[in-house]
Amino acid sequence: MIRFHHRAVPIALAAILIDSIGFGIVMPVLPTLIVHLAHVGLPDATRIGGYMLIAFALAQFLAGPVLGNLGDRFGRRVVLLAAMTAFSADYALMAAAPTIGWLFLGRVIAGITGATYGPVNAVMADVTPPEKRGATFGLVGAAFGAGFIIGPAIGGLLSTLGPRAPFIAAACLALVNAATIALIMPETLPPERRRPFEWKRANVFSAFAPLLHAGGATPLLSATLLWQIAHMVYPATWAFYAEIAMGWDGRAIGWSLAAVGVSMMVVQIFLVGRAIKTFGEERTVLIGLVVGVIEFTLIAFATRGWEVYALILFGALAGLVFPSINAILSNRVDASHQGALQGGMASLSSIAAIVGPLVMTQSLAAGADHGLPGAAFMLAGILAALALATIWLGVVRRRGALA
Repeated sequence: MIRFHHRAVPIALAAILIDSIGFGIVMPVLPTLIVHLAHVGLPDATRIGGYMLIAFALAQFLAGPVLGNLGDRFGRRVVLLAAMTAFSADYALMAAAPTIGWLFLGRVIAGITGATYGPVNAVMADVTPPEKRGATFGLVGAAFGAGFIIGPAIGGLLSTLGPRAPFIAAACLALVNAATIALIMPETLPPERRRPFEWKRANVFSAFAPLLHAGGATPLLSATLLWQIAHMVYPATWAFYAEIAMGWDGRAIGWSLAAVGVSMMVVQIFLVGRAIKTFGEERTVLIGLVVGVIEFTLIAFATRGWEVYALILFGALAGLVFPSINAILSNRVDASHQGALQGGMASLSSIAAIVGPLVMTQSLAAGADHGLPGAAFMLAGILAALALATIWLGVVRRRGALA
C-alpha cells in the first residue's frame, strides 16, 4: 500500500488522475468526431487534430508561467481549483460543440487556464525533501498512467453511445475533482514562503533564469524539449495511427491506451524511485532515453497488434525520463521559486505541444499517403536519440558521472 507523506498529495494526484481520465476518455472518439464535424477523411482529420493540440499548447505556453507565479504568490490550491473548473467547462463545451470551431475554442479555454501538471508538481516540491523528489514526481506519472487505464477503457465503452458521450463524462469527473479541491485540499505553500507576483517573471525565460545563470541546466532543458516533442507522437497521432496502420476501432484503441496506462503506472510507482536510488538521477535518465529510442523505432515498423502491445510494455521504461530530469532541476531551485519553475516546465511542455503535433501529424499524414503510417514514430525515434546524445555529452560525460 502506498503511504502519502502529506494530506495534500493524494488530492493533488487525484487532479492528475481526473485530468488524464478525461483526456483518455475522449481519445478513442476524437477522430470520429472530427471527421463528422469537419466532413473530411482520416488523413485530413489527423492534421486537424494536430492543429487542435497546437491551439491548446500555444494558449498554455503563454499562461503557464503566469499560473506558476500566481501559485508562488497566492498558493497552489487556488490555481489547481481554477484549472480543474476550467477543464470541466472545456469538456462540457466540447460535448455540445456544433462545429469544429467550437472544439478549437474549448481547447483554447483549457490552455489559458493551464494543465494541472505545473501546480501539482509545485505541491509535490513543497512537501517533499529534495532527495525524495524523483520518486514523488514518479507518483504524478503513475496517476497519469492510472487515468490512461480507466479513461480509454471507459471511452471505448461510451463510444457506443455516440462520440459526444465521453466528453460529458469527462466534464462531470473534472467538476467532482474541483469540488474536492475546494472542500478538502490544504494549502502547501505557507505565507512566509510566498513572494510578490511580478509580470516580468511571468514568462518561460524568467522562470528558468536562475537555472541558466547557475550553469549546467541548458543541456537538461534542451534534452527535455527534444524528448517531449518526441513523446507528443502519442497524444497527437496514436488514435489515428492505430486506425490507419492497424485498422482498430474506438474500442480497440481504448484498450491499447489502457495498456499504456497499466505499464506506465507500474513503472512510475515501483521503478522510478528504486532506479534513481540505485543508479542516480542522471543514469536513470539515460536508461529511459535508450528505451524510448528503441521503442519508437520498432513501433514505426510494427505490423501486428501483438508487436504493438509488446512494445507498449517495454516502452513504459521510458517513463523514467521526466521524473528524473524534473527532480534534478527542482533540486536546484529554492522553495519560493518552485511554482515559477514548474510553470516554466509547463511552458516548455507547451512548446513541445505546439511543435510536436504539427510535425507528428504531418509526418503521419504524409507517411500514410505513401504507405508508411509509422513515419511519425521514426521521427520520434530520431528526436529521442538527439535527447540522449544531449544528456550524454552535456551532462553525464562533462561530469564524469559514469567514470
